[in-house]
Amino acid sequence: MTPPRFWSTAPDAPSWQARALTPLARLYAHGTARRVAQQGYKASVPVICIGNINAGGTGKTPTVIALVQKLQSMGKTVHVVSRGYGGKLAGPVRVVERTHTADDVGDEPLLISAFAPAWVSKDRALGVKAAEADGADVILLDDGMQNASVVKDATFVIVDAHRGFGNGRVMPSGPLREPVNVGLARGDLIISIGNEAAQNSFQTTWGAHISLPNVKAHLAPLETGMDWAGLPALAFAGIGHPEKFFATLENMGAVLIRKEALRDHQPLPLALMKRLEIEAATLGAQLVTTEKDAVRLPRAFQMKVLTLPVRLSIENEDPITAALAKIGIHST
Repeated sequence: MTPPRFWSTAPDAPSWQARALTPLARLYAHGTARRVAQQGYKASVPVICIGNINAGGTGKTPTVIALVQKLQSMGKTVHVVSRGYGGKLAGPVRVVERTHTADDVGDEPLLISAFAPAWVSKDRALGVKAAEADGADVILLDDGMQNASVVKDATFVIVDAHRGFGNGRVMPSGPLREPVNVGLARGDLIISIGNEAAQNSFQTTWGAHISLPNVKAHLAPLETGMDWAGLPALAFAGIGHPEKFFATLENMGAVLIRKEALRDHQPLPLALMKRLEIEAATLGAQLVTTEKDAVRLPRAFQMKVLTLPVRLSIENEDPITAALAKIGIHST
């Protein structure tokens, strides 16, 4: 299965500079292939990897939360193991929501810990062993598709339907960690996340090159009773694609007077937040951010910033249920 090569028609088709980086991309892909070929630790309980081929945000965290809730509804004790990107603790350590901060464990594990026991471990095998010892029936490996330290019983590949697999090239020539055909060969299903137009575009561009079951899903705001219509807002987000958050707010009727796009996982020090607070006050706007950013807020700002939570809405869960059954996970 050879991924399509786009030179001018793809939204992020490679420039001549990107094509010049092809030799480096081959070296990167070779290094990834060597890593995934290693033999890892085999847990005594099922391990499901929620991973991606693309570098950057594709929607793994909301997918992890959705699968946690599905498995819990099946009567399973689910634990999540994460590397804890941006956290200073090497682990393995079980995240305690009221005790740890995003500086300690990273923002994603801190958010996930509100839904299930979450472990941070730079050594994923040690994290899986700790979750096993703590009574996990099923372990979700948050990211780690290109890490071979743990044997995965199933791998769910997450992709942003709008971006797809970009130009089909490996970094630095493209957005991928490894070639599409190589990565998908280790997958059990694909979860593409996006609206109907994005899903149609993804199918048109990549459908003929995908043999795995493709589960369609989209992110939907969680109903909290908040009336966003007409709300003047200064929105800020340090996620993979902040523009998606801004578009969601606007679709709900908020009036975005200013948008502050931060880099993914960017710290939110007191100085930055005070600047945003002053700007918001000058503009007569309310500060608004994402759930993932909210866990990084300084304590003094946690009651000053509105949060828009989103959840993954899955169109058809049957392929996921079938993939779980294949590795021995059934409702109890």
